[in-house]
Parts: sequence; C-alpha cells; structure tokens
Amino acid sequence: MISPTVTAVVFGVVFLAELPDKTALAGLVLGTRYRASYVFAGVAAAFALHVVLAVAAGSVLTLLPQQLVQALTGVLFLGGAAVLLLRKGEDEEEVRKPENQSFWKVSGAGFMLILVAEFGDLTQIMTANLAARYDDPLSVGLGAVLALWAVAGIGIVGGKALMKKVPLRLITQIAALVMLALGVWSLWEAVAG
Repeated sequence: MISPTVTAVVFGVVFLAELPDKTALAGLVLGTRYRASYVFAGVAAAFALHVVLAVAAGSVLTLLPQQLVQALTGVLFLGGAAVLLLRKGEDEEEVRKPENQSFWKVSGAGFMLILVAEFGDLTQIMTANLAARYDDPLSVGLGAVLALWAVAGIGIVGGKALMKKVPLRLITQIAALVMLALGVWSLWEAVAG
C-alpha cells in the first residue's frame, strides 16, 4: 500500500534537490531545441530507471541493523546538504544535437543524457537513503519519480520563466535545509534508539 505522507515527503525533498541540478538545465536546453514531448519521454524513462536502481539499493540497506541505517542515512543527508551549499553554479552541459527530429533520435538523446548525467547523482543517493529510512519502496519510488518528472517537465517547458522568478540559490538553500533537518533527525533517532 502506498503511503501518501511518505510519497509527499520524498516528492518534496527530491524536487527541491533536483531543481538546481544540471539535468534541469539540460532538459531546458533540449526542450528549447526539440519537441517537448519527445524530450520528456526519453528523460522520464531515464529517471524511472534511476529511481528503480536507487530504491533497490535503499531496500538492501534495510537488511542492516536499524540504528546503523539511521546513522548512515543521517551522515549521507548531512553530506548532501553540504554538497548543495558548497557547490558552485553549474554550467550548461553541451548537448549533442540529434541529426533529425524523429521521436527515437530525440527521446534517445534525452534518455542517454540523463542516464549518464544522473548516475550516482545526489538525488539518486537521496532516493536510496529515503528508501532505507522509510522501508516503503513503492511510496519512495513513486514520490521520487514524480518529483524528477516534475522537474524535467518544468525544465523542458518553462525553466527560463521559473529561474527569472525564483533565484536558483534560494532553491538550493531550501533543499539543503530540508536535507540538514532530515540528517539531524536520522542521527538523533540513531543515538536515541
């Protein structure tokens, strides 16, 4: 059974962490050059694959003693918060232009770009942490994939407008604060438990 609360928490954390990421910018670049629906199809498929891998990794962590998992996820969340706060602005990655505008060429370019760029990315690690923390793979997977798809859709369709209204630095700081709170909470549970 899917927990709306876990799904909402995961959605919020992953959404905020992914907004300032380079893949949102890559989606924006692809979306300005090609048909948005083709780009989204490829990007969405790659994100779905990443979420499945992250949830599987997180589910394996649940086999460890609960205190150890809580301490590990706490440290990883704190590390993720530090990465968000300390990293410099990322430049747009160069996107290779498919030779034609066919569905398979455009969606394939989007799929490969996200597949490579997101492997081992902060949001993939966070998704694994959340899967370990909540021991609810369906709710975590659903929240994470919906968040990633939402960011991709925003990036592809309206990223420029959003970035003009909400500073990227503010989004990054909010994501870092949420991760900091989750890290402290997980560490407190590990020590108190």
